[in-house]
Amino acid sequence: MTPKRKQRLIIVGVVVAGVGIATTLALTAFNQNLMFFFAPSEVAAGEAPRERAFRLGGMVVAGSVRRDAGSIDVQFDLTDYKDTVTVRYSGILPDLFREGQGIVSRGRLSTDGIFIADEVLAKHDENYMPPEVADALQNAANSETQ
Repeated sequence: MTPKRKQRLIIVGVVVAGVGIATTLALTAFNQNLMFFFAPSEVAAGEAPRERAFRLGGMVVAGSVRRDAGSIDVQFDLTDYKDTVTVRYSGILPDLFREGQGIVSRGRLSTDGIFIADEVLAKHDENYMPPEVADALQNAANSETQ
């Protein structure tokens, strides 16, 4: 093998290794930032991850909103009309948040089964519902009728 050919082979090897490392880093970063959506019935069935954040969506149960006096902590129940999950949130709720409304929250499941939300998002008008929430409610209704 000539020195010029050997040099080209080394350069090609370094480029291939660099592309492989860059691809690995990109896929690892993507996987860490991937956030899945779960319905309350899926959380109750143990399908939701306990070690990473995910989105939880459903309807706020009427009469379930409890606020701590003198703080911004709030706790409420979220349902897909099949199962219910308790959500705890510390922060200012969106203006459109109310009982009987569909919401999506982002956070983690605690060891005692309570969802600790980092963010709560409410729908913007009475005709709109996040597609994930609508699908979860439809699936829960379909499984009850079967």
